[in-house]
Amino acid sequence: MANKKFLNIPNIPFYLINQSRFFRLKSTRRILYLALLIIVMTAVFFSAEPSNINTTLGSGWFATQPVMAQRITVGDVWRQVYQQLPDFPKENNYTSREGGKVAENNTLVGRIIQYHVYIKGRAPNYRLDWKITLADYLDANEVIYDTNYPGHELLKKNPLDGDKAAIAKLSRSQRNELVQTLVNVFSPKS
Repeated sequence: MANKKFLNIPNIPFYLINQSRFFRLKSTRRILYLALLIIVMTAVFFSAEPSNINTTLGSGWFATQPVMAQRITVGDVWRQVYQQLPDFPKENNYTSREGGKVAENNTLVGRIIQYHVYIKGRAPNYRLDWKITLADYLDANEVIYDTNYPGHELLKKNPLDGDKAAIAKLSRSQRNELVQTLVNVFSPKS
């Protein structure tokens, strides 16, 4: 009888004996793997594009609503800039691919606005964002690729090099005046 007790194996299910590799690891390694899993999960979560998420910050009286992007009509804005800055270079001497005529409405300021708002997705009502865009044109910040530059599909010659040269010829005060004019045109009137 005593031998029977000694040989008696406890009634444990087989799946508990054959535990997964994770639980057989030492506790420090297990903690490191869990931390790595949490880091990867948060990175995936925060890199996902938001869809139908209510992004109201705070609640009640002091709630901050997100700014919704509006489609900006560049056709009107560049005209307003040239009305306020009549001596600013237009750089509109490029011929269009369709018809072969000079595209007079395809101006330097129009292309700057298109690049700033549509290509880079920067806010049009902040001075710093416009200065960053002008730094792109001066090759001091990000590279402007000619394959997605405004006008490369509509004009026979890509205007990027001419636009960079025109911005480089401007003095600092002229660039500041352009930035302030752009901010004033895009800022809502109070």
